[in-house]
Amino acid sequence: MSFFLVFKRFLQFIYSLYAFILFAVLIVFVLFPCLFLCLPFGRIQGGNYMYDLYRFFGNLWLRLIGIHHTIIYESKPVKDEQYIFIANHISYLDAVVIISSVLHDFRPIGKHELLRIPIFGFLYRFCVITVNRSNPEDRTRSLNDLRKILSRGISAVIFPEGTFNMIATPLKEMYDGAFRLSIEMGKKIQPILLLDTYDRLHYESIFRLTPGISRAIYLDPIDPLELGITDPKILKEKVSDIMAKKLIDYTASWINTKYLNQT
Repeated sequence: MSFFLVFKRFLQFIYSLYAFILFAVLIVFVLFPCLFLCLPFGRIQGGNYMYDLYRFFGNLWLRLIGIHHTIIYESKPVKDEQYIFIANHISYLDAVVIISSVLHDFRPIGKHELLRIPIFGFLYRFCVITVNRSNPEDRTRSLNDLRKILSRGISAVIFPEGTFNMIATPLKEMYDGAFRLSIEMGKKIQPILLLDTYDRLHYESIFRLTPGISRAIYLDPIDPLELGITDPKILKEKVSDIMAKKLIDYTASWINTKYLNQT
């Protein structure tokens, strides 16, 4: 291994360490105390306030670590309309970037394992609908919680792939839940592509963080009522095809060239 490569990896390690220490400082000394100010407003209004804070400090953190995040609208969502926002999932950085990208009041669905992290887990419990995807009963419970949130006028954010796409395809197989909710609740699916988080923070290690650009692309919303779709699997297939084609059009860097050459 060359000296240049060793030195480059050392600098990347130092940079990653700086970024995650800064992240921890913001969580422990800023957001955690703010939670107690929001608690009296309840889980709905208080949760909305917390996400305003998450969005502000998430954008600040990205700027301080040299990641320039932009939102690109092929179609802009209506400000006062509810959506089920869905995005591809390829990096640990996706959670911060999606919060910075969705400007509506929303609640995400997230992995229940993160509840175990000290301090962060307490913030997570207050603001996230958790799910254990390996447990069918817990998946049902999480969908019921999302129905309650949607009935209160709040949008949902879901990574329907469930976990990182590690197979070099545009997308991995999606779960049905987001699409079932869309049909049941009469809410549009709003797809968002996260194009650069794979390059900013590879899923192999939290110490592979790099500065640079980050783009979130809003695609056209998909309305199952308008299309007359009543089967979640058909809706899922349609949305997945649209997102996969757009990821290929934007030449997302994780996609194997054999898929890119099909266009």
